Amino acid sequence: MIPRYSRPEMTEIWSDEYKFARWLDVEIALVEAWAAEGVVPHEDAAKVAEHARIDVGDILRYIDETHHDMTAFLRSVSDSLGQESRWVHYGVTSNDIWDTATSLQMVAALDLLVQQVEELRLVISRQALEHKDTVCIGRTHGVHAEPTTFGLKLAVWVDELRRHLERLALARQHVAVGQMSGPVGTHGTVPPSVEEHACKRVGLAVAPVTTQVLQRDRHAFYLATIAGVGASLEKFALEIRGLQRTEIREAEEPFSIGQTGSSSMPHKRNPELTERVCGLARVLRGYAQTGFDNVALWHERDISHSGAERIVLPDATGLLAYMLHIFTGVMTGLVVYPERMLRNLEQTQGLVFSSKVLLALIEAGLKREDAYKIVQRHSMTAWDQERPLRALLGADPEVRAHLDDRALDALFDYRSFLGHVDESFRRIGLLPALEPAGAR
Repeated sequence: MIPRYSRPEMTEIWSDEYKFARWLDVEIALVEAWAAEGVVPHEDAAKVAEHARIDVGDILRYIDETHHDMTAFLRSVSDSLGQESRWVHYGVTSNDIWDTATSLQMVAALDLLVQQVEELRLVISRQALEHKDTVCIGRTHGVHAEPTTFGLKLAVWVDELRRHLERLALARQHVAVGQMSGPVGTHGTVPPSVEEHACKRVGLAVAPVTTQVLQRDRHAFYLATIAGVGASLEKFALEIRGLQRTEIREAEEPFSIGQTGSSSMPHKRNPELTERVCGLARVLRGYAQTGFDNVALWHERDISHSGAERIVLPDATGLLAYMLHIFTGVMTGLVVYPERMLRNLEQTQGLVFSSKVLLALIEAGLKREDAYKIVQRHSMTAWDQERPLRALLGADPEVRAHLDDRALDALFDYRSFLGHVDESFRRIGLLPALEPAGAR
């Protein structure tokens, strides 16, 4: 990942130093597993565990010579050991180590992402509660629909992130596995008991059946889950971008002192952070597609997936970590304009109450079709002539025959739409549940 779009804690997980250290962890666990089987002398296993080291610089130089990552790595390990080095990599092939260690990297990366998603969910939860009763217009097709609250918009995001946490947990379960089943998965040179012992020592479950590699449906699901989180971040960011438009300006991302929005127009305050999140989400979807393409390998294994994974696994996790960092900052410093929300809500001369009037007329005895025509006729007049819908309805004798001024006034109250907002908050745990009647 390029430095501009990276987070140091994620970059470390995909560094050569971290990768080769995990390879060494797996190799040591394997030697210890063989010792438990009575194949490797316990004193040799102890020496390997205590003295085995790697030198990343040496490994990279050896790769230039051998053109093979694993043999270069093993050569570096051997440099730190004596005769006991003969037990390192005993009975296994390259991908037994590589895939198992990559699983450790994927798990570490996912654990970091889960922490970030949980942090973002907490930040949005606080904003949702703060603006639970901040009334604004809801829009469908980009057009004014009915009143909602800004907090309810955000509560939807909170619940969406909860679902992503469930998916991330499942993705972790799918990739938190190792395999040491030999060249074609038959355990011909390494028994299942050794595989199970070694995987347990490094904290992984055992893939029940494999070829020479872990099957890439696991990795595809992992990448698709990451892309899914990115898609939701794009959705959230797009909403902020839309609300920041000049003619709406109900909310905007933070804009710091000294920041500039345009080289030529000093007045500009562009939503550049949320735009960045939207753009990077597209890249994540591309990485997910690569993950699906990597599922189909020739026979027991080829390496068509290998080069792609060296890019997509670090970059996908790295990009999402960066996007979560950026968007958490946006939501922490989000600027909200309740007064502008109210002004926008009143732009349409009360049209947002049309559904309430429709239902009231039906309840008063009118057929639905007749009531709809009455309300629609006055709504179009209010829309085209910019006249208050309440006044137009109040002057219509047919309406007055069913609804008096008191009834109409009660309908033209924003609170009439929002009586159940608290219940939605209770459903997702942002407000405590009500005690059942008579519980005390």
